[in-house]
Amino acid sequence: MCQPFIRNHQFNLIKKQADWLQRTCSTVADRKVIESARASVQAKVLEAFPDLADSQRQALERLWTLDTSEQFHQYLLTLEPLREAFAPATEQQVKKLFPKVKKLKVPDLASVDYRSLTYLGWTDIATNKQYLVYRMEGRLVGIEGRFTAASKKNTCFLCHKQEEVALFTAITKSKPAGASPDYYKAIGNYLCVNSETCNKNITDVAALEKFIQDVIR
Repeated sequence: MCQPFIRNHQFNLIKKQADWLQRTCSTVADRKVIESARASVQAKVLEAFPDLADSQRQALERLWTLDTSEQFHQYLLTLEPLREAFAPATEQQVKKLFPKVKKLKVPDLASVDYRSLTYLGWTDIATNKQYLVYRMEGRLVGIEGRFTAASKKNTCFLCHKQEEVALFTAITKSKPAGASPDYYKAIGNYLCVNSETCNKNITDVAALEKFIQDVIR
């Protein structure tokens, strides 16, 4: 049996492409347009999985052969056992990522659906701080930033959706040669206030990984 290999953002991409192809199949009569849509879905999904084993590719390639809404629905259900969970973290592991935060309020990790998680994120309203935890290159990385609520919806830099966002501002660890002791550089981006919503929307981790690298390097 094929082992789990579909990460949350990849599953979101598959679901998004499946929804689009299903609508195309149900509303378009021109077979050439439908075949073009199938080819587009195939290209986008395979691009998200650069290193597929034969069994993994076989599990994915049914997608661009489907026609009816029921077929798409059943197909997505067959992918559920193949979803790879974000490796669970203990409260102690999370706290070690933020050693300068003495009274860190960690969310209830026992209630987290790790299969639907690309990153663990939460907000401490009392301190106006937002926290991100992500597993990159096999290790957990934590980013702490200032949380400044926006007055209206804007585009989240991670999931690229119009949502309720806040300006997430993190201090980079790097300093140029000869910088004064009090030198610092901040990087800010609009991020979803609700990390659960963001995790449901995100289809690519490139922006997340670049942001983390820019902060910790």
